[in-house]
Amino acid sequence: MAFFQDTDSDDAVLADINVTPLVDVMLVLLIIFMIATPMLHQGVEVTLPEMESPSTLAVRDEDPMILTVAQNDLVYIKDEPVATPLLVDRLLPLLDLRDYEAVFVKGDAEVPYGRIIHVLDVLERGGIHRVALVVQPEDQGP
Repeated sequence: MAFFQDTDSDDAVLADINVTPLVDVMLVLLIIFMIATPMLHQGVEVTLPEMESPSTLAVRDEDPMILTVAQNDLVYIKDEPVATPLLVDRLLPLLDLRDYEAVFVKGDAEVPYGRIIHVLDVLERGGIHRVALVVQPEDQGP
């Protein structure tokens, strides 16, 4: 980048803005967001079943309580594996700290239907009645 400088005057003030610090800050912010974005994903990665109807869940400021039933027959609260008999004992204290006590259940598409029903039954018997199933919206083709 070339600068114009008047050679006749020694007291001339350079009025150009130096954008190098601004570019440096923007690059640092870009790198921070690139690193932080994958960390926003909650729960365990599973292949969700697809569904045609639109979602009717309300969006809340608070992160939802996500319960994941994975293919390896494990149940996770967010990222932490939990044995099914201990599920309610681990969930109830976490739900007491929250304003919205609903639990969102993500089940892998390959998990047998009976396994999901068993987890829902454990939640119901434990007194957790506000349960929502998470599904992937079906791709609308041409």
